[in-house]
Amino acid sequence: MKHEEISEDHSDPLIKALHRAIRVGIKLLAVLMVFVIFWSIADVVLVLYNKLASPPFFLLDINDILETFAAFLVVLIGIEIFINIRLYLGSNTFPVELVIATALMAIARKVIVLDLKLVTSEQIVGLGFVTLALGVAYWLVKHINNQVSNNQNQDHTLD
Repeated sequence: MKHEEISEDHSDPLIKALHRAIRVGIKLLAVLMVFVIFWSIADVVLVLYNKLASPPFFLLDINDILETFAAFLVVLIGIEIFINIRLYLGSNTFPVELVIATALMAIARKVIVLDLKLVTSEQIVGLGFVTLALGVAYWLVKHINNQVSNNQNQDHTLD
């Protein structure tokens, strides 16, 4: 299915050409995101190698573990962004649930690698509010999507 907002079936030839150009741009973003993902994976390998190859060998302290977690989470966030791009190109709905889940993962990464010595209490409270707001938004979107899905399933069983 084509995405409604950038449909290639528009009646105006200029708009049709612009929509086609935007779709090409989005496909280019998808290709670039794959490169970024592989680059991030290489970074994870490099971080682990550097940490394990320096004295004391094959031991990681808490900061090393947090840095490694951060590198892993960056890869996972990149994969989520790629999935967002792919879904945007391949469906007629904007993947709101996945976008919110990606934002939650990015906030989780920030919280995991947060150096409490460098942040203020206001920043921590702000992160808490953002996390809470994203969690509530995710729950609401998931709840509404489940209700819509259940209603559609009930409609099909009545036929």
